[in-house]
Amino acid sequence: MLIKNSCAHSHVGQMLFPAGRNLRDRTCSKSMSPGKLAVILGLGVAAVLIIQSGDPLDSWYPVWRETGLLARAVVCLIAGASLFTLGWLHGFLFGPLELLRGPDDVGYIVENGRSKAQAANEVRRRRRTGDLPPVYPNGWYRVLDSHMLRRGEVRSVTVLGEQVAVFRGQDGEAYVVDAYCPHLGANLAVGGQVVGNCIECPFHGWQFRGTDGKCVKIPYAEKVPEFAKVRIWPSCELNGQVLVWFHCDGEDPQWLVPEQQEITTGEWVYRGRTEHFINAHIQEIPENAADIAHLGHLHTPAIVSGVDLRYTNSKTWEFVRHDWKVQWEPEAEPNKHCSQMLVKHALTVFGSTWHLLDVCVLARQVGPGVVFLLIEHSFLGRGVILQCVTPVEPLLQFVTHTIFYQSNIPPLVPKFILKAESIQFERDVMIWNNKKYISKPLLVKEDSAILKHRRWFSQFYSENSPRLQHQRNTLDF
Repeated sequence: MLIKNSCAHSHVGQMLFPAGRNLRDRTCSKSMSPGKLAVILGLGVAAVLIIQSGDPLDSWYPVWRETGLLARAVVCLIAGASLFTLGWLHGFLFGPLELLRGPDDVGYIVENGRSKAQAANEVRRRRRTGDLPPVYPNGWYRVLDSHMLRRGEVRSVTVLGEQVAVFRGQDGEAYVVDAYCPHLGANLAVGGQVVGNCIECPFHGWQFRGTDGKCVKIPYAEKVPEFAKVRIWPSCELNGQVLVWFHCDGEDPQWLVPEQQEITTGEWVYRGRTEHFINAHIQEIPENAADIAHLGHLHTPAIVSGVDLRYTNSKTWEFVRHDWKVQWEPEAEPNKHCSQMLVKHALTVFGSTWHLLDVCVLARQVGPGVVFLLIEHSFLGRGVILQCVTPVEPLLQFVTHTIFYQSNIPPLVPKFILKAESIQFERDVMIWNNKKYISKPLLVKEDSAILKHRRWFSQFYSENSPRLQHQRNTLDF
């Protein structure tokens, strides 16, 4: 299968960004924060207190009755600011950390008065992609988090270049089907309704069963044809996420994503997530696990030096260093679809090691799109960061890091860990968004793990895996 792509203009960049933004908008609906709620309550109380002049307020507060309107306003503003501060402080101390980056927010150098979007589009227009492997490996991919899909709700998601409708039936199960109705092509996720465990087309009311995609009702027809059905995507829901299985030849799942028991039992609770868009081939991201040498160069500078690679080696922070010891190995049968990276981290300040921040992380990759970053510390506790890489389109990856941590550990601890991970990850993003894929890289013997990783990753490609075809002889506007 060939996916056409034009390099004559910025067609690719302009095509990819809206899809990324739509995915972000669809999956980031959140309830009202404590800070916003405090502001609303404060404004409401302020309005009542300022305009109220009669009983019962006057009888309760004789001092307030004698206070001028301006003084009342000042007192109410102070009260409102206090409520807002308390709400913010509560969110900071106890709420989850959510850093949701847009497609052009990270990884580009903005100069000469250009916007971030202009800088990103220019990079994508001029960058050479190289001789790419197939763009959609076979495996499991996250489509959204479980809490984003309520019972009876349907969402539209872009995954692997396809539009899908994700809905939760009245039985509580999540189902994933092709978004477009086979009747006349209406998008089932745009105005479609969940009826029982079926999704109803907003155009003509056809109802498709989530379990097998079979059409079970056509309101105006005497009989439903046996062949009337919509394609379903094999899916599962575990670890607080809904995932779908993709195989270019339509084969059934060949392995399963393991369940993290601590999440299921509630021992580890949700403490936040980050979202990033990467403009690169999906293989570039997991390949970092085997690129041991880059850790000593890219990730040694302190996280306080930021993510802009022009300044991370600033002398201001050179007294703080992150030291890494890493080992990557593929697993044997029956888990050949898995690999492990053992990371030992140490923080040195003025040459002295701060052993409190010595952390061991076991990163277990399961297929091309899911990684379990298992964190264990004698004092800071235990938890996991789920890193999920989902192709939106051939050269646009949607990456999430979701952290679950011991419920008896103060939330600030896992939030700090997630923030530190995000900073280090965004340094990689700046590399990925601007690099070319080299199919035959120039390596030294110390880079041998990279070729080993590529051989391991190749198992997720089949003969018919879709490839990106570049067209340089066309002009697309």
